[in-house]
Amino acid sequence: MRAFVTGATGFIGANLVRLLLKKGYDVRALVRPSSNLSNLKNLPIEISQGELNSDDLVEKMQGCQVLFHVAALYSLWQKDRPRLYMSNVLATRNVLAAARKAKIERVVYTSSVAAIGVKKGAIVDETYQSPVESLIGDYKKSKYWGEREALQAVQTGQDVVIVNPSTPVGPWDLKPTPTGEIILRFLRRQMPAYVDTGLNLIDVRDVAQGHLLALEKGKTGERYILGHENITLKAILAMLSEITGLSAPQTTIPLWIPLTMAWFDENCLAPLGKSPSFPFDGVRMSQQVMYYDASKAVRELGLPQSSLRVALGDAVQWFLHQGDRP
Repeated sequence: MRAFVTGATGFIGANLVRLLLKKGYDVRALVRPSSNLSNLKNLPIEISQGELNSDDLVEKMQGCQVLFHVAALYSLWQKDRPRLYMSNVLATRNVLAAARKAKIERVVYTSSVAAIGVKKGAIVDETYQSPVESLIGDYKKSKYWGEREALQAVQTGQDVVIVNPSTPVGPWDLKPTPTGEIILRFLRRQMPAYVDTGLNLIDVRDVAQGHLLALEKGKTGERYILGHENITLKAILAMLSEITGLSAPQTTIPLWIPLTMAWFDENCLAPLGKSPSFPFDGVRMSQQVMYYDASKAVRELGLPQSSLRVALGDAVQWFLHQGDRP
């Protein structure tokens, strides 16, 4: 069985590729010519250089039976709005159309809980959908519209299963993700205070397993939240303190302070060509507790629920191995 994987150089993709190889799959990975291939170094896979929106994807997919469309642009900067829709919506349409023409038998499309949204005071599952206008930021909106493309493909008869990862943690977080950035700031002692918020965390290797389980057991047109534990940021920092022996910040910061700083950064510094410190939409998101119920994926797919302490510890060790020492 040969799998075509987009986004293989990224966090989830790098872990998925390793799992596929372990399970005996041949892997062909689509990578941009400018991609950092560090996450794929020395792996026995076929590299196919190309772009998500190119016209030659059908040819590149020939000979593959399944597709994992993991690639997406993650950015909370408002200036990236056009790129977000190009990468997460139009590219999804193009990739799915190419898969249909290449006679790919089954597609697993990586959406996000960002596309589902949140409901104040509630833990939501796959049956909930926030109105798109209520989703904060163009990243979330672009993932919502990307998921609509996947559902539209299902309506035309294409076999597509949708997975919605929550917040993964673990090794191979090369960019890093916002959660990886929190870990790095903690290690570097650059986090004197924290925002009172919460999110759903899961070991990234369980997310990779969830993709393979969705391929094997998922129902066409269904979406599955790949998540584990709803946990406060304070509890995450306390766990990092136990793992590393470093003290956790004890002070919460009023949200208006980072909101004001982020607004100033994006509206005053960015137009001058300076790099903002925090994205305004990212700070706005922290106003909402992002809790999810992954019991459907556990029940129907057998999604593993591995220890978050182990996942955070492995993330710390991976970052330290990269030279990001406190």
